[in-house]
Amino acid sequence: MITDLTFDPLIPLSLWMGLAAVGVCAIGLSFAKGLQGWAWRFLALTVLLLALLQPSVVREERNDLEDIVLVITDETRSQSIGERPVQTAEAEQRIMALLSAEPNLRIRQARVTDGDDNRGTRLISEVEALLAEEPADQISGVILITDGEVHDIAPLDSLTAPLHVMLSGDKQGYDRRLIVKNAPAYAIVGETISVTLRVDELGPIPDQTGMVELSVAVDGGREQRFRLPTNEDVEVNMTLPHGGTNIFELRLAPLDGELTEQNNSVLLSINAIRDRLRVLLVSGEPHPGTRTWRNLLKSDSSVDLVHFTILRPPGKQDGVPVDELSLIAFPTRELFLEKIDDFDLIIFDRYQRRGILPASYLENIARYVEDGGAVLVSAGPDFATVSSLYRSPLGRVLPVEPTSRIISKPFVPALSEDGIRHPVSAELPSPETWGRWFQQVQVTPKSGHVLMTGAEDQPLLILDRVGQGRISLIASDHTWLWDRKFEGGGPQLELLRRLAHWMMAEPELEEEALIAEQMDATVRILRRTMGDPPNEVVIRSPSGKVSQHSFSPSQETGGHEAIFQSEEQGLFQMEAGGLQGIFAMGPASPKEFENPLSTPDILAPVVAASGGGMFWISDGIPRLRQVESGRNAAGRNWFAITPRRAFDTLDIRKIPLAPAWLVALLSGGFLLIGWLFEGRRANVAGPRNDRP
Repeated sequence: MITDLTFDPLIPLSLWMGLAAVGVCAIGLSFAKGLQGWAWRFLALTVLLLALLQPSVVREERNDLEDIVLVITDETRSQSIGERPVQTAEAEQRIMALLSAEPNLRIRQARVTDGDDNRGTRLISEVEALLAEEPADQISGVILITDGEVHDIAPLDSLTAPLHVMLSGDKQGYDRRLIVKNAPAYAIVGETISVTLRVDELGPIPDQTGMVELSVAVDGGREQRFRLPTNEDVEVNMTLPHGGTNIFELRLAPLDGELTEQNNSVLLSINAIRDRLRVLLVSGEPHPGTRTWRNLLKSDSSVDLVHFTILRPPGKQDGVPVDELSLIAFPTRELFLEKIDDFDLIIFDRYQRRGILPASYLENIARYVEDGGAVLVSAGPDFATVSSLYRSPLGRVLPVEPTSRIISKPFVPALSEDGIRHPVSAELPSPETWGRWFQQVQVTPKSGHVLMTGAEDQPLLILDRVGQGRISLIASDHTWLWDRKFEGGGPQLELLRRLAHWMMAEPELEEEALIAEQMDATVRILRRTMGDPPNEVVIRSPSGKVSQHSFSPSQETGGHEAIFQSEEQGLFQMEAGGLQGIFAMGPASPKEFENPLSTPDILAPVVAASGGGMFWISDGIPRLRQVESGRNAAGRNWFAITPRRAFDTLDIRKIPLAPAWLVALLSGGFLLIGWLFEGRRANVAGPRNDRP
């Protein structure tokens, strides 16, 4: 219960002071003239003036509120370095004990951890969030337990209490870090790219040599080593060995005694694309599909096309002089012997042996396939004759054998069981919308996978691997009907595009693949196969820990998948069914380890603005005091909180000291007494008789 005297003037104070001055002057004049009732008039004036001030006694019933101290602990990854976890735990325990001993004090505790967005330590954001949740007039202090590496530093304008920082870590710590300053997101397969790197040496590093060894490995393969200078930007040349995603692991040689090796390595992911697809189209007997093939390939700006067309077989006698058959001599030897390895894909469109390409040329093409080349055969009726490509040296790499039968009847191509599973054809539109073809060569598969069937369920599209290369065959020359939109057409462009990409060994179209896909904090491992899937995948973490995870059927991809989670970050290795792969978890360059040194510099301006202090935990936890607001809240070995004395008002009672009836009674009584006193004195003295 609090009792207080208050005033609530009925008139402005300036007018009240004027009335008081006039009254005092009038009473002073009566005193000067010797009037005996001046004292009673003064008392009456005093009562009237006090009444105009309306004095009251206020009795307030209050409920005292507790003070609040915010204690925020930094538990980000940089706090796991060295002795920091132990120091942080001890400091937190000691501070909680000190605060718990204070009366009428509530402790609001919070912890800051790493986010998934790699934005570093968001300590100031956490302080602002807590200040918004608690009444500002009850906050008596904020205590941060951290290594000082804060990545959202900003003024705390809403904080009216002292902020103290307890710093973990070693004052004399040192470290070495690797930074990728500039790297392309995309590059051309096989071309040299330039990556800008920088090696920074932080803190008092002993025995600095100015040089450091860097190792670079692609997809966990063989390492390349470089010698780099420190504390300056350096250009390093690298080559992308294959299409798709190339994961480069860049790692510095560790430094004895450094704080952490986490920032010694960087994972760099670069997508490799082909500059241009170099295609050699070899057309045999002219037919409607020839122009379709040419238009299809020429319409793609990423394709360099060389078209070798046989318009007139040597045995044809039409009277045209041989020297007028072409404007220039076609460079057959250069194309099929000397420059054959420069092509990414060779397409044979209704080609048959007519003595134009010698057997040695076709033998060289077979060698080209076995050494890693790609050949697509679009077979027409010629494939079923004695002049078939199958009966040439190229026949040893073909996946089918012709039966010499040509099926001439309408049919709609359909996906086989393998075609439903194979990535080349699995995502094609529904065959229900496809138009009909009318001719097909009957073939007997020798190897590979039959993706599509045609008339009488005979093989129509066959894919196979030969040596290091790939070959595919379409047992019909009626694909052009889809391009002409006959009966609605079909996915000719998409099918041929996916065929070409499969023959270029694009990772997303591999039928035997082990793929890892990042999904937030987890990794989905996909196993795609045309055979029996393995039961589990074996994963080796960056620390060397080995774990096994079971596969389950995936309705989304048609393959099998396993879900993997790990707290570790870095490059992981996986193996399943004889296939190996790698994947990376975590950011390529964690912000928490950009600068792992403990530092007071970042938080110093915020601490100084609040009047708080900064202390190294290694020097011991300082004593706790209480100081009034506005005074210094930290010393050499002590820190303070500010008592706020906040309260809630439960009830207020106001008792007037000068009610109207009392004012009228007192003022009237004093005036009456003064008048009577002066009248009695006058009667006692009587009339004065002056003598003449």
